[in-house]
Amino acid sequence: MRLRARIDANQPEIVKGLRDTGHSVAITSAVGKGFPDIIVGRNGITLPMEIKDGSLPPSKQKLTKDEQQWHDEWKGSAAVVHNLDEAIEAMNKMVRRM
Repeated sequence: MRLRARIDANQPEIVKGLRDTGHSVAITSAVGKGFPDIIVGRNGITLPMEIKDGSLPPSKQKLTKDEQQWHDEWKGSAAVVHNLDEAIEAMNKMVRRM
């Protein structure tokens, strides 16, 4: 049984930035089994986000097998983000769709 999930180094910065810009954020990185790291909400829209550390080499930014399976099987929207700007843009795209 895993007691503490590893998180990407940039996760706290992304979470803080999203909250500072009016988003609600639930940290779900401890769920495991490929489930995204955070769930972000704004204007009635909810978007799961997988956070990858953009400062790492591309090979270290790839989705794990479990993460890829989750994304392949998920029937709703989800995003993979590397920084705060990408996270905000992912939510902006969702808001514009509505």
